[in-house]
Amino acid sequence: MTVYGSFPGARPRRLRVNPAMRRMVAETRLHPADLILPAFVREGISEPVPIQAMPGVVQHTRDTLRKAAVEAREAGVAGIMLFGVPEDAKKDGLGTAGTDPDGILQVAIRDVKAEVGDELVIMSDLCLDEYTDHGHCGVLAEDGRVDNDATLERYAEMAQVQADAGVHVVGPSGMMDGQIGVVRDALDTIGKEDVSILAYTAKYSSAFYGPFREAVGSSLKGDRKTYQQDPANVRESLRELALDLEEGADMVMVKPAGPYLDILARVADEANVPVAAYQISGEYAMVEAAAEKGWIDREAAIAETLLGIKRAGASMILTYWATEVAQGISGSGR
Repeated sequence: MTVYGSFPGARPRRLRVNPAMRRMVAETRLHPADLILPAFVREGISEPVPIQAMPGVVQHTRDTLRKAAVEAREAGVAGIMLFGVPEDAKKDGLGTAGTDPDGILQVAIRDVKAEVGDELVIMSDLCLDEYTDHGHCGVLAEDGRVDNDATLERYAEMAQVQADAGVHVVGPSGMMDGQIGVVRDALDTIGKEDVSILAYTAKYSSAFYGPFREAVGSSLKGDRKTYQQDPANVRESLRELALDLEEGADMVMVKPAGPYLDILARVADEANVPVAAYQISGEYAMVEAAAEKGWIDREAAIAETLLGIKRAGASMILTYWATEVAQGISGSGR
């Protein structure tokens, strides 16, 4: 091909010529403070229990959870989201272990608070599914469906015991109508106005939750399609966003992250509060499984998925790779 003059004059490849150049002009960057580590703590175990569907992730003992929290803090991770896994014998129809001041989640909150204080934002899952013998996120009505308003009463109690335990942020995740307003009122009533609410605003009914069910020892039979969002819908998420903000959400979340980047971008454009995204168990498991097979470059895939979530508008990312990625960022000097 004959080249005339300076054709082509525009050469975007000039800004890709080497790693230093690419780093200098990067539009999106990950920082350890963008990351939140989800962690599971299981009652009645003396050693961590590996989660088979999530290689590298465990159900922690109280002791190993404290160590994980310290490791996350030292890596610069912003927060830790705690999920309690009670003994099966303590599960019942109302999820009473979830509102027991000495239940595993409340004990874990106190443990982590004693270990790291305010140097790591301590968050807690506010939902009943881990504690019910039917595995649903709320109280069941006689017809077997989740009773929205009866469930809200349980969420109010749960918020109060988590706040009393010392949590900084509660994360109502059950997708009950009105949950944010009820939780806010419950916290304010006991003088916990400083406890923040991270609303699971757009939580979709997803096939990618499978490994999480193992992680929390779920007793679920059936599905959650009557209260989690339909993957086909977009406007529904924006309606949920408006309601959560009106009810007092301090932060909002999209879950899952990767399959719903379009939703994340829409929420980020509309919200006037920080926006989180949860890179869930199935997203994690797919990368780990493909990497184990040698089909993809593990570290590159992790970085690419997280950059995609950040680029779509997330100011915070819940990811099981949080500590590992934060350590890598710090070690690289970026």
